[in-house]
Amino acid sequence: MYEVISLEKKGPIAIVTIDNPPMNPLNIQVRTELISMVRELEQDDDVVTLIIRGAGDKAFVAGADIKEFPQRLKQQQQSADQESVFEVVANTPKPTIAMLNGYTLGGGLELALACDLRVAEDHVKVGFPEIKLGLLPGGGGTQRLPKIVGPSKAKEIMFTGSQIEAEEALALGIVTEVVPKGAGMEKAELLATKISRHSLQALSRIKSCVNVGEEQPLSESLQYERQMFQELFSTEDAKEGISAFIEKRRPVFTHK
Repeated sequence: MYEVISLEKKGPIAIVTIDNPPMNPLNIQVRTELISMVRELEQDDDVVTLIIRGAGDKAFVAGADIKEFPQRLKQQQQSADQESVFEVVANTPKPTIAMLNGYTLGGGLELALACDLRVAEDHVKVGFPEIKLGLLPGGGGTQRLPKIVGPSKAKEIMFTGSQIEAEEALALGIVTEVVPKGAGMEKAELLATKISRHSLQALSRIKSCVNVGEEQPLSESLQYERQMFQELFSTEDAKEGISAFIEKRRPVFTHK
C-alpha cells in the first residue's frame, strides 16, 4: 500500500519515514500516502506520538516536486491534497515531532511547521525558496511562520528565499532542538518517549487548546480551555493520575 512512506513502531512511538530519493520531494504520491498513514495512526490505540523524518541524511523534504509544476500550470489550480496534507498533520490529535536531517525547504518546511515540535541536526538548512520561482509558500507557510518568528522576519525569509542554518533557526524558534549530525533520531525518540509516558487524553486536549488559542480571541480560548479541563475529569486516565498521586506511585495510563 505504501511505496514512498514507511512505518516503524517502537512501543507507543510511530516513526514515519518519507523515502523518495534523492531529496524526498513532497510530490503527489508522498502527500497522498502521508495523509493515509497519519489517519491510520490516529486510529491506532497503541500509538501516542508520531515522529516524521526523511530517509538518508541529505534532506528531510527538499520542497515540492518541480517536475509536477508544468501540469499544475496547465490546470491553473492547485491540487486539493497539496494543502490538505499539512492540515491533516497539524490537526492530528496525537503529538508530532519532525526530525530534520537535511535540507528542509518549501513544502518540507511547511510540513515541519505543521508538526508540534522540530528537532534539527546541525547541518540542516531551512527556508522558503518559492519566491525564486515566482511563487509563494502555499501550504500554510505564510501563516505559520509569522506566528513563530514574527511578521517582519517571516517576510524577510520569504521575500529573499534565503536558507537559514540550524543554529539561527533555533534562535528564531523555527526548530526546538539542534543536535549533532546523526544524533537527530536519538533526540527525537527520547523526546517522544517522555511525551508518550503521559495520557493521550490530556496530550490531545493540550494540543487542541493551543491550536484553538492561535485562532480565537482570548475569552473564547479560555472558555474552550475550561471545557477541555472539565472533560478530562471524566476520563479513566485522570482518575488514575489523581489516584496515583495520592497513593505516591507512578500512574499507568490507558489513554481512555
